[in-house]
Amino acid sequence: MKTAVYSFHKFEKPYFEPFKAGDHALHFFNLALSIETAAISAGFEAVSLFVSDDASAPVLEILYKQGVRFIALRSAGYNNVDLHKAKQLGIRVARVPAYSPYSVAEHTIALMLALNRKLIRAHYRIMEQNFSLDGLTGFDMNGKTVGIIGTGQIGTVTARILHGFGCRLLAFDKNENEEIKQKYLVTYTDFESLCKQSDILTLHLPLNEQTKHLINQSSIANMKQGVMLINTSRGGLVNTNDVVQSLKSEHIGYFGMDVYEEEAGLFFEDHSEDILQDDTIARLMTFKNVLITSHQGFLTETSLQNIAKTTLYNLDCFEQKLISVNEIQ
Repeated sequence: MKTAVYSFHKFEKPYFEPFKAGDHALHFFNLALSIETAAISAGFEAVSLFVSDDASAPVLEILYKQGVRFIALRSAGYNNVDLHKAKQLGIRVARVPAYSPYSVAEHTIALMLALNRKLIRAHYRIMEQNFSLDGLTGFDMNGKTVGIIGTGQIGTVTARILHGFGCRLLAFDKNENEEIKQKYLVTYTDFESLCKQSDILTLHLPLNEQTKHLINQSSIANMKQGVMLINTSRGGLVNTNDVVQSLKSEHIGYFGMDVYEEEAGLFFEDHSEDILQDDTIARLMTFKNVLITSHQGFLTETSLQNIAKTTLYNLDCFEQKLISVNEIQ
């Protein structure tokens, strides 16, 4: 089956190239799917999309007219796909629901530690032969209260790691996980109480109407002075402009983000020769207590192997007229 693979990145190549000449006749394009590039899909029955591709209603209309009947997402998230329109058109959509919860959870901890111990600043000082320790003081993670917002697979692994540090763990989720309550001494509480008590807040929620801009001026006002906020989940969970204002007032003491609400067209690309047009992220980049990574939390060998295997499985199911367990209903 001919499959057009959009937004194909160099880091994916070792994991997908072996299947290029296989049953699915994978054709790789380094272009993102958009209204302008949708016509490339002519003659393909399936397309594979990355998290940054645009599968909005107008784009889906073009894909359908070109003969596309299946979308194999190479991501867990599917906010970039208009599922209602896809269903109307009869285009089936499958995702990779669990490539590796460890990859994102471990990246979450990496952001916490790098911010706390000021590792980036320390590194650049050493490169300039400045071996002074002034301004690099951190804090012990042991004994700190960490609020975990969302205790699905990634939130659960995050709790497991933080339990090893000796942190006091609070959690907020509509579905309580009994295992982590017993194993890692996690205490569930309401969102407001979690914000008020936590020294560190980490987000692990899906993005929907209820969670959009969960972190905003109002919720930040309930947080401790100097709180650390980490987002490795979905950019839209955070009102970034409110975070900027709270960084300026020093209410937020540390901010680590791997995802950004306006990351489309920015993340996953080299803009080193361009003038940055996004004023919000440009402002964030000026803070010494902010650490930004460009949606790389998933980026481990294990994750990429699982993404490739699951994507091929989803394509196999469609070709064999089966329903993949990963199809979004």
